[in-house]
Order: sequence, then structure tokens, then C-alpha cells
Amino acid sequence: MKALVFDIRLNSLYSIRIPFTWQSALTYPVLPPSAVIGMLANALQRHKNNNHPLEYLDLIENDLLWAGSRLLSPCVIKSYTTSAIVKWEDTLGGKFTNALERQYVYSNKLQIAAIFKGDTLLNDIAMALKTSPLTCGDSESPISLDSEVRIKDVADDIKDKTIQTEYPVPFTKDTKIEEGNGQVYLMHERCRKNGDDFPLVSYMVPIREEQKVIYPSTLIIQVVQEKIFKIDGIGYILNRSMEKQIETPKAKKRKNTIKK
Repeated sequence: MKALVFDIRLNSLYSIRIPFTWQSALTYPVLPPSAVIGMLANALQRHKNNNHPLEYLDLIENDLLWAGSRLLSPCVIKSYTTSAIVKWEDTLGGKFTNALERQYVYSNKLQIAAIFKGDTLLNDIAMALKTSPLTCGDSESPISLDSEVRIKDVADDIKDKTIQTEYPVPFTKDTKIEEGNGQVYLMHERCRKNGDDFPLVSYMVPIREEQKVIYPSTLIIQVVQEKIFKIDGIGYILNRSMEKQIETPKAKKRKNTIKK
């Protein structure tokens, strides 16, 4: 197994809306797994540009074991009222816009990591990240690479009973957190539905808040049944136990087509 690891610098405010919020759209302080996957798929599609965008998304999701992000610098979350155009034609005096409150984040740097089963895609994705325009969540939030895109070895035969991590961890009633600070968010782990199944999963993000400023933190966790990865030079990753993904014949056909 290998991992792609790189740092990003935010060029503006960003807002990654928590899915079940609308009238007061709340944002994640970091990129959830689905946003990391979307960033990688968008970069690969722009770099290759010879297949439908969803085919690149399928290609990445079939080879991905885990994806996440963490703060490298403090951040501030503020709420702003935005005006959205709801229709383009109306009678004189009619209402064309709808004012909505939305949260935005300002942070200087984040680190992104993604663990893959194989190394077939790694070089293509690394090149795509260097040569394609990148965004954080949506097209209004441009970002820049702030480090080399590193390909790291990943160990999965970890026997440690206690680990320390700076990345979000799956959070259930059985999660044994011994020390650290964090906040729980519901996140999507994938971008594509598996049939009608598209669950939000509880993750604890290692952050602490002081005087309305959010700082990166760490979590010390007693391992119970979770899957543990260790990225060389980066540290431990805690992943929930998931059923093995079955690659469909259609996905395999897409993979062979894109590789050509």
C-alpha cells in the first residue's frame, strides 16, 4: 500500500457545507473524505481529459482505502449572509434572490492524505495535482500546493494498542479516547452512492477552540477493533472496520480504458 500526502495553501475563504444544513449552512473546518476524493478526481480528470469525469471518480474510489485532512495552522469560522439568485424572470417588484446565512473558514494551510490499495494511479494523480487547477470544496475556493506531492509507504500490520493521531477518527460509543481534544462531525466517506446507501459517518476531528480560534490538536486512542495504518513519516491513521469493496466488472472496464 502507498499513500499520497501533500500540503495545500488556501487562497481565500472556503466553505464545505455540512450536508443536512441549508438555511444556516454550516461548514466543516477540514475537508471530509468525500471532498478529498472529489479534489483528486477533479485533478485527474483535468489532467487526462479523455473520459467522463465520473469514470475518474469511480477509478479512484475503487482503489482508495482511506482519505482525510488535518489543519496545519489555526483557523477561524465566521458566518456571512449571502444572496442567492433563485429565478431569472419575474414581474416588476417580484423577488429574485434569497438571503441565506453561510459559514466560511479562513485557514492558512492543511495537509491532505489518501491511502490506496495499489500504486497504479499514484504517479498520474501526483502529476495531476501539480498541473491542474485545484479547489477546496467548490470552484469559488482556489487552493495552491504548498509542498511536494509525496508518495509514502503504508504499514497495516500494526500491533500497537494505543496510538496518537492528528487526523479525524471514526467515532462511536465504543471509541476509546484516552486523551486529546476534538469535535464530532457527520461526514460522507465516499462521493458515489452504493445503491441507495449513502450514510453519514461520525468522525471526531482533532481540534481545540480558544477564544473563537480553532487550533489543530491530537487524539490518543486505545485501539479496540479499528483498522490501523501508519504512513511513513506522517503517523497513525485510524480507520473503521469496513466490508471489503467489490470491484464491479463495469469499474474494471473503466480502469482498463483510462489506463490506456
